[in-house]
Amino acid sequence: MTDVRGKVAVITGAGSGIGRALAYDLARRGASLALSDVDVIGLAETAKQVRIIGARVSETRLDVTDRPAVLRYADDVAAEFGQVNIVINNAGIAFTGDVEKMTFEQIERVMDVDFWGVVNGTKAFLPHLIASGDGHVVNISSLFGILSMPGQSAYNAAKFAVRGFTEALREEMMLNGHPVHVTCVHPGGIKTAIARNAGAVDGEDAAALAAFFDRKLAHTSPASAAKAIVRAVIGNRPRSVIGLDAKVLDLLVRVTGPAYQRLVVATARRTMPKNAAPVVPQPVDGRVNGRTKASA
Repeated sequence: MTDVRGKVAVITGAGSGIGRALAYDLARRGASLALSDVDVIGLAETAKQVRIIGARVSETRLDVTDRPAVLRYADDVAAEFGQVNIVINNAGIAFTGDVEKMTFEQIERVMDVDFWGVVNGTKAFLPHLIASGDGHVVNISSLFGILSMPGQSAYNAAKFAVRGFTEALREEMMLNGHPVHVTCVHPGGIKTAIARNAGAVDGEDAAALAAFFDRKLAHTSPASAAKAIVRAVIGNRPRSVIGLDAKVLDLLVRVTGPAYQRLVVATARRTMPKNAAPVVPQPVDGRVNGRTKASA
């Protein structure tokens, strides 16, 4: 795929962040868009702006953990647009907590959205991508799919899983001669609301963690991330590491191997905010503790 003009692109988590920026970028390049999110207000705003740009667009409230709904959605999009060329599995949530403090349900929730949501979207749309003769799957992993971080074990597990799933999928498409390219994306700190919408175990000050992320770690704009992702699609690249922070830390892991973990611990001791008094989880869109999906 060397041009997205006239292609049909599906984006989950399109109500904000990278998903919204991807919608704007692809619309300006002449693609038609099928957008989804659980945040219907944010989704409506994205769709409104895309229509102003002049792109054809559909908008659907979609919970990516609802497999039957995702399967129906894939068929509906193919029927409405006549084909599907690009699928960007972007929806995700974040959650902070040590393994010993997290409940099984909290870990499962992150895996359900961040890993199984990607699997559901990939499996549902893959037959349509193959049938298009010019398909591309883009799965959003993370810098945390390259290196681990204390307090992010569930998120790490999901994003490492996305990486392995996506890289194996690319190999299968090549081996079986299917006309589908596959890209795994590893964004570093992106200026989105995912940290502010993240949940945390009791005893962690979620607001302080979000402020730390926004102030110290989020250096790349969603628009810049979207441009890099679209360039990866047009260039049929297998991997896209986004942001100087992600590129430097990717190199660190490659050079040091497991020794990077000691460096992470030393850095975390110096820079991470200390635990605050227990905070009462505040509802976000009717749910708490990372129960609401947001753009990655």
